[in-house]
Amino acid sequence: MTVEEFNQCVDQHADNLYRFILKNVKDKDKAKDVVQDTYEKLWLKVSELPSTNAKSYMFTTAYRTMIDMFRRDKKQIRMDEGEFDETMNHNRQYSDLKEVLNQAVNKLPEVQRMVIMLRDYEGYSYKEIGEMTNLGESQVKVYIFRARIFLKNYIGDIEKVI
Repeated sequence: MTVEEFNQCVDQHADNLYRFILKNVKDKDKAKDVVQDTYEKLWLKVSELPSTNAKSYMFTTAYRTMIDMFRRDKKQIRMDEGEFDETMNHNRQYSDLKEVLNQAVNKLPEVQRMVIMLRDYEGYSYKEIGEMTNLGESQVKVYIFRARIFLKNYIGDIEKVI
């Protein structure tokens, strides 16, 4: 096909091709994109394609491009303004994590629960916790270590919880 035959083909079939795609897509901009992609693909094959097959090639290519566009659009998530999917709400995940953590802390022995709460929740030093609980600083460290090991084993992998 020559460049002149390409231009003639585009002039002859442009309106029919556009209407065909628009009827299926029902979006003017997307229809224009599909037609433009079809012309680009035709131009890339202009030297290989005989002019007698140009019309069928254009309609076949346009149809396949349209199907590809539908598949691509189907895979994409649309987030219009004002829409929000509850599965993307991080507050729900954090409340679930908090609930699991609270359950785990409640299963600790009382002494371990008390020292872990004072250390990790309240931020007291080992010495201050020892003074509050009448325990030695080394014993406080042992209880906190054991509590953390229990919590780690109880909760497991954090990705599984979240």
